[in-house]
Amino acid sequence: MVGDFMSIENEINELRERINYHNYRYYILDEPEISDAEYDRLFRRLQELELQHPELVTADSPTQRVGAKPLTEFASVVHTLPMLSLDNAFSEGEVREFDARIKRLLETVEDVEYIAEPKLDGLAVELIYENGLFTVGSTRGDGITGEDITMNLRTIDSVPLRLYAGNRSAPTRLEVRAEVILGNKEFISLNEQRQKAGEPIFANPRNAAAG
Repeated sequence: MVGDFMSIENEINELRERINYHNYRYYILDEPEISDAEYDRLFRRLQELELQHPELVTADSPTQRVGAKPLTEFASVVHTLPMLSLDNAFSEGEVREFDARIKRLLETVEDVEYIAEPKLDGLAVELIYENGLFTVGSTRGDGITGEDITMNLRTIDSVPLRLYAGNRSAPTRLEVRAEVILGNKEFISLNEQRQKAGEPIFANPRNAAAG
């Protein structure tokens, strides 16, 4: 019996590793290696085994993301380092002043190379991983203290519940700053659903993501 139990536990752990790997390939790299049907087969097998052995269910299991109920009331989380908002520059002079501040900070007169990218407007969040396990997620709040939205973030497929590090060990603690966004296509679909249900529609994708 002990041997059978260990065999089941090993299969569950292997399934979780495989599913987490394929989630990483699908949601992060956008390079899936298996079909949706094969993924579903792995997922259903894990669900069956965990249903038979609930004592082996862990908080980071891929099955614990599905059906998680978002919270509407939140506890407070104090950020290790302040989460500051971005400054704006509206003129060439302000951009040049920014460049001058950077050079003073770096103590250099040499040209500095910059990389620019579009700003995605959503909800700024912080995700904390301890030994590779997602433990706490929070909003920026006032920059010092945010709201604990861990359960809400766990419902987002692209947020890994456990870091996939391949052959490398995960860091003891990792604090990730990110932005929760809603694409225009999903935003339009969401508002259509709300309108049909007689609910007020969201003003823009940013408000919808935060809401």
